Amino acid sequence: MIIGVPSEILEGENRVAITPETAAKYIKRGLEVRIEKNAGLKAGFRDEDYEKVGAKIVESKNEIYSESDIILKVQKPIIWSEANKNELEMMKKNALLVSFIYALNNPSLVKLAAENNINVIAMDMIPRITIAQRMDALSSQSSVAGYKAVMLCANALGKMFPLMMTAAGTVTPAKVVALGAGVAGLQAIGTAKRLGAIVEASDVRPQAKQEVESLGAKFIEVETDQTMQDEGGYAKEASKEFLEKQKHLLFKKITEADVVITTALVPGKKAPILVTEEMVKNMKRGSVILDMAVEFGGNCEISEPGKTVEKYGVIIIGEKNLPSLVPYHASELYARNLQALIDYILDKENNLKLNLEDQILSSALVSFQGKVSNEKIINLLNN
Repeated sequence: MIIGVPSEILEGENRVAITPETAAKYIKRGLEVRIEKNAGLKAGFRDEDYEKVGAKIVESKNEIYSESDIILKVQKPIIWSEANKNELEMMKKNALLVSFIYALNNPSLVKLAAENNINVIAMDMIPRITIAQRMDALSSQSSVAGYKAVMLCANALGKMFPLMMTAAGTVTPAKVVALGAGVAGLQAIGTAKRLGAIVEASDVRPQAKQEVESLGAKFIEVETDQTMQDEGGYAKEASKEFLEKQKHLLFKKITEADVVITTALVPGKKAPILVTEEMVKNMKRGSVILDMAVEFGGNCEISEPGKTVEKYGVIIIGEKNLPSLVPYHASELYARNLQALIDYILDKENNLKLNLEDQILSSALVSFQGKVSNEKIINLLNN
């Protein structure tokens, strides 16, 4: 069984799907590991680091794809300009791809995988259940993103975060509002609190209140009778009535804030608008918005993907790939998520055991034996 790790071809992606630590574990259990030359360099891992643990460094991307039984990647498969082919089309038949693919947002990619007889496990579809915690890459990468979001905001804000009492007078603490209290939001809350800011947070799920308050932040509560969380542990799409209530309540909080960090995503849907242009117009000059949902439509009405812009005197950060800005630790965590998954799907003889009845694979195995195998994606393709 050969595990292949190509270098990422998406511009701005600095992470890698394997580290010397996880490569050593794969090799110890009898797997062959092949890594494209310099694949880990941007994340801080040298070729010699991999070679020391027994991995083979390969010059050719084509060789990685055409000979590997399992391909481990970070980003979704895209067209490689040198071959003028999608990465899926470069893989050998019946091989397994494990990567983020954002399958609910990119059902056509899953269809392409099935057409090329490539089995795909989408790391973004791993269910948030106890048995899958060690494989939950969305959570590990969101945690990194939440931390980095606060760092970028602190750097962009022309104020200090903490209360400071000096001989020249008192410096008041910055006010930070986090919209969304999932993994990314909670990490942002904790990081902002450690820097000394006053932090408030909002989430569509009332059960998030306890977690927010446990970090020392104040919960902005929107009363609702709706169930706002699905069976997979992710936020559901909110009703128009709920969003109107939320916007009304948030207007005052946002316009008084120094920093607003938005993290609200609904799998397979456009991100909900939480910060309107009117809100931005009424914010303090020099305040900062960071839109973590910008890649999926954005929570801020006027954020721009991949750009930091100033509008109405407010700095709006639209960084699309926050974990890639912390590539060493993001890669470490992601590689461990993958290694836990590979351990789960291989038997003692290192044969793949892909079972659509399995409680993890029933969700995450989106293409199997030449067919789209996830009901939600099948429905998206048929509609």
